Amino acid sequence: MSKVPPQVDLSSLYEAQRKIYPREVTGRFNRLRVLAVVALLGLFYVTPWVQWDGHQALLFDLPARKFHVFGLTFFPQDFFLLTWLLIIAALSLFFFTALAGRLWCGYACPQTVWTQIFVWMERLAEGKRQQRMKLDKAPWSFEKLWRKAAKQFMWIAFALFTGYTFVGYFTPIRELSTSVATWSVGGWEVFWILFYGFATYGNAGHLREQVCKYMCPYARFQGAMFDRDTLVIAYDSPRGEPRGSRPRNVDPRSRNLGDCIDCTLCVQACPTGIDIRKGLQMECIACAACIDACDSVMDQMGYARGLVTYTTQNATDGKPTRVLRTRTVIYGALLGLLITGFGFAVASRELIELDVLRDRNALYRTLDDGRIENVYTIRIINKDGEAHEMTLHVTGLPSASLDTDVATVRIGAGSVVSVPVRLRVPAGSTSGSVTAQIEARAIDGSDHIVVSPARFIAPSSE
Repeated sequence: MSKVPPQVDLSSLYEAQRKIYPREVTGRFNRLRVLAVVALLGLFYVTPWVQWDGHQALLFDLPARKFHVFGLTFFPQDFFLLTWLLIIAALSLFFFTALAGRLWCGYACPQTVWTQIFVWMERLAEGKRQQRMKLDKAPWSFEKLWRKAAKQFMWIAFALFTGYTFVGYFTPIRELSTSVATWSVGGWEVFWILFYGFATYGNAGHLREQVCKYMCPYARFQGAMFDRDTLVIAYDSPRGEPRGSRPRNVDPRSRNLGDCIDCTLCVQACPTGIDIRKGLQMECIACAACIDACDSVMDQMGYARGLVTYTTQNATDGKPTRVLRTRTVIYGALLGLLITGFGFAVASRELIELDVLRDRNALYRTLDDGRIENVYTIRIINKDGEAHEMTLHVTGLPSASLDTDVATVRIGAGSVVSVPVRLRVPAGSTSGSVTAQIEARAIDGSDHIVVSPARFIAPSSE
């Protein structure tokens, strides 16, 4: 007789996502999180208003294809520096994760930072954890309506302000403010304000921990960067078990109990809703809210702190923790080299660049006096914070002359100037394809001299 396979209850797979109501906690790690939120959001919202050398300190001017980063101006030719910077950022993530776990997730990730702000606004409108839970379960009433409306108003206003600030990094924010005040904002600006505002509202207001659990890839590959010496948040199971409630003045050992009183405050405080007592889990973002919650209970019970704490697997097993180990040394050395190289590349980059573009309509022209002429467009890029006066010269081609419409070329700070030039040689002085050098030389007291090759084509003598 064949066995009937057991029935599997699939209803849990289709269960609606349960809303998490993180309990507010106080403690040293909460103060660090608040400090991180204030510092990071302060930088985000204030930086666009900072002026530097007559322009916005941090501005990514896409229409003009130039990017102002405080005293530096970058052009698309410097794109390799952005790639370099992204490699440094990725390696930094590997290094600090191997060293100290998911500190980025708990304290500096934009999802965490903005979610903190949205949770604070929710508490302001709806009250503390129990009040919010009770309000959501209650039938609709005038109080519930105005509290929910107040929360939504704060969320939407803050999200739109965030989108407006984001666009202010690409459109000068002072100009954007004038456009917003006069209802003359461009279509693309409106789109990105609404898009980024909606993304902030949805991710930080509604999705919250679901972004960390299901959308963020970092949680999936963090295990490859962890080892037994990586700093993680852990529950001291030998000390805490067996858990159970007891009066404050009772020795837990007399009842064969550990220090954990099973109050579940660590679970209630967790923004992702996990129970840290079940061990390290993918959803843990290392925010340390559970540590603050547990320490407050240990203080009330008169027990030592540290039942839930930052530690390493080796420390839990009674072994020494090694900060310097193969992966941290390799990551640190590579990171140091990349940062040093990046700093050198930025400091030593040419502030004046010269591009020579041939006229593609004709290989050459023969003038009435027999001279051979090639036409070019000279593009001079000034990455310096000061304007420069320059003259153009030709070298490397005997008897050649350079004819321009202007005697000197003025290039403003952070500007690009294009100048049409005509390179001419006497008839018979050269044949075929040869290479000349176009030189731009500063005449304003600076020592800028830049040279770029130019291919000159003349009739073949054969």
